[in-house]
Amino acid sequence: MQSDQLIQVGRARLTHNYSQLPIVLSHGEGCYVWDSDGNRYLDMFSGIAVNALGHNHPRLVQAVSQQARKLLHVSNIFFSEPQVRLAAMLAELSFADRVFFANSGAEANEAALKLVRRYMREVRREDRFEVITMLHSFHGRTMATVTATGQEKYHKGFEPLVPGFKYAKFNDISSIKALIGPQTAAVMIEPVQGEGGVWPADPTFMRELRQLCDEKGLLLVFDEVQTGIGRCGTMFAYQHYDVVPDLMTLAKGLGGGVPIGAMLCREAVSKGFVPGSHASTFGGNPLACQAALATLETIQSEELLTNCEVIGRYLLSQLSDLANKYDFVVEARGIGLLLGLELSCEAKPVVEACMKRGVLLNAIGSHVLRFAPSLIIQKGQARAALQVLTQVFDEIASKTEAQAATG
Repeated sequence: MQSDQLIQVGRARLTHNYSQLPIVLSHGEGCYVWDSDGNRYLDMFSGIAVNALGHNHPRLVQAVSQQARKLLHVSNIFFSEPQVRLAAMLAELSFADRVFFANSGAEANEAALKLVRRYMREVRREDRFEVITMLHSFHGRTMATVTATGQEKYHKGFEPLVPGFKYAKFNDISSIKALIGPQTAAVMIEPVQGEGGVWPADPTFMRELRQLCDEKGLLLVFDEVQTGIGRCGTMFAYQHYDVVPDLMTLAKGLGGGVPIGAMLCREAVSKGFVPGSHASTFGGNPLACQAALATLETIQSEELLTNCEVIGRYLLSQLSDLANKYDFVVEARGIGLLLGLELSCEAKPVVEACMKRGVLLNAIGSHVLRFAPSLIIQKGQARAALQVLTQVFDEIASKTEAQAATG
C-alpha cells in the first residue's frame, strides 16, 4: 500500500487513542529514520527514549537475529541463559540483589507496587499499603499505575481508581511529610519527571527523601523507566543523585527497541514475592533479554554514558541560549539526553514545522518540547537539529512581530 492508503486504513482500523503524525516510517539507520516516501528524518526522541543505540545498530541486530534462530520463548518455569545473564548484569551494575522481568514500564511499576504491598503484609506483618507519588508524575497505563500517576487528565473516565494512593508536591519534602500516616508503605518517584514536563528532582530533596523514608520505615521506589539505561549520563539516574532506592523499575531503553521491563529490588524486599504471587508469561523471554544484554554491553564498550553527558550538556546549553533569544521560549531543563524546552506558545505546531524540515521532536502536553535522542547522537547531528529549530523559531518570531505591527 502507498503511504496515503496506509494512513487512511490506520485511521479507520486503529483505536483512537493516539494522535499520529501523517507519515509512515519504514526503516532507520543510526539517528535517522525514513518514511515510505523516501524522506529522511533526524530522530530527536528515539521512540520516547527507547532506541538507546539508535536504529539498526549492528550489535543489537546481530544479537536478536542469532537468538531468534536459537530460542524465542520459554516459560518462566524454566531458566534460560539470556535471562539469567541479564539479571546478573543488572544486579552487578546497580544496588539490586534481585530482578523481576516484565514487558513494559507499566508492568514493571505494577510489579513494584504489588511487591511493596505484599512485603508489608506478608514479611513485615504491617497494615501498610498506601503509596505516595508526586503530582505531575507518570507511572503507566494499567489501573494501578494510572492511579499512581499524579495527573488528573490520565484518570478521567477510568474511575473508580485503585485505592491507596496519595499525591505530594514534587521537590517539596514537607508535602510528603504531611501525607505520611500509619498505613503509608512507600514513596514512588521519578528522578526526572518525563511526561510531567521534564522536571529534574532537586539533589537536596532526594537526599532528604531517602532520610525520611529510613526514619519512617518506608520503601523508596524509583521509577527509572525513562531515566534509566544511560539516559541521564549515568547507567541509572539514582547514581547521578548518589541516592539509593529500595526498588527500581526499568523499561524503554533497556532492550534498545525490543519490549522489556524490569523491577529491581534489595534482597530483603524481594522476600515479599514467593512462587505464584506474581508472574508474567512473556516477561524475561530469551529474545528480549538477549537484546537487553547487547544494549547494556554496547553502552559500556562504546562509552555512550560519556557521549550522553557531553552531548546532553551541549544541547542544554544551546537550548538555554534559545530561551534567552526568544520571548516565547520560557526555559530549558533536564539531565543528560532527557531535556525539555518549555514554550509560552503551543508546542504542536513547532513539532509539525520541524517534521516538515526533517527533524522529529516530541511535544509533552501543550507547551513543552522533549529531546531524548539516541545515546549515539553526535554533536553535528545535535547542531543540525538546533539549526532547524532556530529556523522555526525565527518564523514564529517574525509572525509575532508582524501581528503586533498590524495591531
